[in-house]
Amino acid sequence: MVHDPSQCPKFHVDCINRKILDQISGKWSIMVLTMLGYGPHRFNAIRKQLEGVSQKALTDTLRKLERNGVVDRNVLPTSPVGVEYELTSLGLSLRAHVLALYNWTEENGDEISRARAAFDKRAA
Repeated sequence: MVHDPSQCPKFHVDCINRKILDQISGKWSIMVLTMLGYGPHRFNAIRKQLEGVSQKALTDTLRKLERNGVVDRNVLPTSPVGVEYELTSLGLSLRAHVLALYNWTEENGDEISRARAAFDKRAA
């Protein structure tokens, strides 16, 4: 395979692709999208599954995903009022890619752990 750097995308600061990739690949975004790929979830259910996420970080992540049109926020007529999140049709078009990335991590986790251990040993 011949590498031609001129064929590689250039990510200018104001490039829409860069902004979209930043939003959907943020620290918590891929994990939230993976969960929503399995169906709608309430806020607290998402928070319980994402160990270590703060309420603020999860709220910010969901708002960014909603702003980008990949997640819908639905207020449920319950007492107390509940909120549920689900993928939009645009989000559903992203679902297969997100789940493929998640599956890749499942399939390659052991190899990555070995590579990390080898790197850490060399670096020590």
